[in-house]
Amino acid sequence: MSKVIRARYEEGVLKPLEPIELKEGEEVLIRIERFEDRRKVVDEFYGKRGSAPKELLDEFMLEAEAQ
Repeated sequence: MSKVIRARYEEGVLKPLEPIELKEGEEVLIRIERFEDRRKVVDEFYGKRGSAPKELLDEFMLEAEAQ
């Protein structure tokens, strides 16, 4: 399974902002990327190849990275 999700860092712990399907004790790899850095990329390319909602661009970027 490969999935990109958002998480919040609170009191030294990363907390997922959506449900994840993991077994207790299962290990995963985590790549840290600040959401604001991601937003800058989306803002830079928004409208370059026609119009599309920013939410759709976000979804496409997350899906592409999960591949």
